[in-house]
Amino acid sequence: MLALPSVGVVATDVALRGERILGFPAKYFGSYLAAIVEAAALWALLLACASARRGFLRVLATALFVLLATLVVGSQIYFHRQYATYLNLDASLFGATMGASVLGQLGADLSNFSASVLPPFLGSVMLVVLARRFVRARRRTVRRVIGLAPIALALLGTLPCSYRAVQGSTPDVLYFHALGGVAKSALGMVPAPQIRPKNRTPPPLPKLTAAPRAPRNVLFVLTESLRADVGCTLPDAPCSTMPRLHRATPRRLPLDQMRANATTTAIGLAVLWTGLEPTAGREALHSAPAWFDYAHAAGLETAYWTSHHMLFANSLLWVEDLPVRFFTSATTLDSLADVDVGADDLKLAEAVVRELPLLKEPFFALAQFGNTHVPYLVDVNDAPFQPSSTSRAPDDNAAHRNYYKNAVHRQDKAIASLVEFVRAQPFGERTVVVFTSDHGEQFREHGQLGHTGSLFDVELRVPAFIDAPPATLTVEERQGLASHAAEPTFHTDLAVTVLDLLGLADAPELASYRARMPGRSLLRAPAEPPPIALTNCAGVWGCAFENWGVMRGALKVHAREFDTDWLCYDVLRDPDELRPLSLDEPGCRSLASDAVRIHGGLPGRMRR
Repeated sequence: MLALPSVGVVATDVALRGERILGFPAKYFGSYLAAIVEAAALWALLLACASARRGFLRVLATALFVLLATLVVGSQIYFHRQYATYLNLDASLFGATMGASVLGQLGADLSNFSASVLPPFLGSVMLVVLARRFVRARRRTVRRVIGLAPIALALLGTLPCSYRAVQGSTPDVLYFHALGGVAKSALGMVPAPQIRPKNRTPPPLPKLTAAPRAPRNVLFVLTESLRADVGCTLPDAPCSTMPRLHRATPRRLPLDQMRANATTTAIGLAVLWTGLEPTAGREALHSAPAWFDYAHAAGLETAYWTSHHMLFANSLLWVEDLPVRFFTSATTLDSLADVDVGADDLKLAEAVVRELPLLKEPFFALAQFGNTHVPYLVDVNDAPFQPSSTSRAPDDNAAHRNYYKNAVHRQDKAIASLVEFVRAQPFGERTVVVFTSDHGEQFREHGQLGHTGSLFDVELRVPAFIDAPPATLTVEERQGLASHAAEPTFHTDLAVTVLDLLGLADAPELASYRARMPGRSLLRAPAEPPPIALTNCAGVWGCAFENWGVMRGALKVHAREFDTDWLCYDVLRDPDELRPLSLDEPGCRSLASDAVRIHGGLPGRMRR
């Protein structure tokens, strides 16, 4: 009877990841058995005390048993349904620094979370009822052993376990171990991981002279979490999710195989603004000049408007010293803006429309829209994609994806209104608009939900195009863009392309900075692409679970923390990444070697 709680935990684990358990290396079966024994002691102790005939200690033990079983098992079920892996110490430390965001997203998906915790709640109550019939511990026994419960909890929170790549432990032990680590971090017993942006420290730049090949302003429009299949990159293809922007940019020049180098916003901004790879290192990413620094040194007026909330993980530290004439963030637009979704993108567009005409030409400006970040902002009166649901439960996946598409549809109004305004102004015929997203979004195509969980193309491939009036690009530049339209390109390329649009890519004073940028200007003829690093962990942003890889051309090698080897795909021949190539193939073998050289090995094996 007292072993049944652990039997239930193991049965739940087998149902969620049975194949992965069968694939454990031999030594992890030992760690898994040890985890069963550790947790069984606590569950049996609490259940025995809850089975007493009467008394306050019976009530206390019952409350602890039901509460812990519900929270621990239910939370792990919920987490696994979202991310195809369990909550562990790394994920807990990561989430503890973003408490408001975690609670906000959990609140938005409360029905799904409730559905995850209901079975363990009912099961734990049933076990207490059965124990009171068949175990019926004596009150004297309860008084003697109830004091062991805090000791058992403390041991579960401090004893080492297998919690990263293999996760060779039961889900309850992983959860208790995670809580113990968070508690030790909060008490200062172990140093808190440094995983957030800090103040940038770019060096002073010499006075630069911008020499674009045609007179032009640059407006960079960046959005949030847009997959390639909702962003309407191709001007001649049907577009249901962003129809207004589609109509507003009929002559846009597509970059149909654009990919982010990372799956989180902070890393994406660092890559775009500095041109460095995400693996450049924390100090390098914080000390490298950004677009705004280069433009300012060349005497251009600059602006940065964003609907993102700067209190999200202290993001303000990264941007507060930008040399811009205008700066707007979520709380400028709305003091009560949501931490995750930010301020209303429609309000952001209105702010840009007010201030953009005040910039002296030539200018460089960036408008960053954020309402397509989970939990997504939708206009219920204009939501064409149905059925639609906020639930992130696996059974509601299609409806939840429709909810996301409705958020994209709403954001389309904001971005399109800005582009339409620009094109209607005198300066509009001298303004190049560059459009892309920071990363994509997964809807369980590979077993996970959202972003940061993998480096599959649903999270990396993003919409991208350049909309340039006739006089703003030379014939050669248009030909260069056309030559890149259907080949794999990256945000590292887009970073250099913006410098080229500003007329600064060839500035001799910037040669040392350009040498550190692996990207190619897309305004120029294609060159042999180097291996490009991909990751969701970088010096400006930590990660709950490591995912990294490398691409060269159409060939991609990548792995998640729980993958046992590299996965290799040809993303042009297999765009859904459903047929991994053998690592014995020459291209895959050399790219896997590049991945080991760049990242040091498979994810999840390197942290200490």
